[in-house]
Amino acid sequence: MAVNLGLCLYLFLFIMMAVHKLSLGDFDQVDYDLIAIHTSLEDYRLAFKINQNLGILLSKNDQEVPFEFNKQPISFSRFTFDDEIAMMTWDLIQNKQEVELPEGDANNLFFGASTITMQINLVTDLKKVDYVLKIEHDEQIDCREIIYNLKKIDLITAVYEVDPNEIKSKNNLIF
Repeated sequence: MAVNLGLCLYLFLFIMMAVHKLSLGDFDQVDYDLIAIHTSLEDYRLAFKINQNLGILLSKNDQEVPFEFNKQPISFSRFTFDDEIAMMTWDLIQNKQEVELPEGDANNLFFGASTITMQINLVTDLKKVDYVLKIEHDEQIDCREIIYNLKKIDLITAVYEVDPNEIKSKNNLIF
């Protein structure tokens, strides 16, 4: 019995020493690029034109980006392309959403009788941006060429790179 107890104690100490602690800083590393797009195009038309100009295959993703505002669930449209050869994932994500919210106090008898329309942004730091193109990758990529090709698309008024490290609401882009 003493031998088994000693062996169990040894195994317990060995397992306890093998524990690896992870800090939140381990998950804070950004491995994607963000491109902001200003346009009046609908999401599906923009995805089609991006496919034509960049030679990729964005398609509607059934898993839209979930968001909650005032306890009301909201979703932002998302078009995805997994490039397995280049080991990259492209996501075209809607950044603006018009939402109707009940107006007034919840304790009021007439709560919900009228609604107010508000614009909600997924990336709150980029209120004027209509869409963001998130490009996840392992290797360094040249965003300048991508931006150059996006500028060729009619009805895109502005395209520019955004540093994800400077965005306060970057956690909304984790899905």
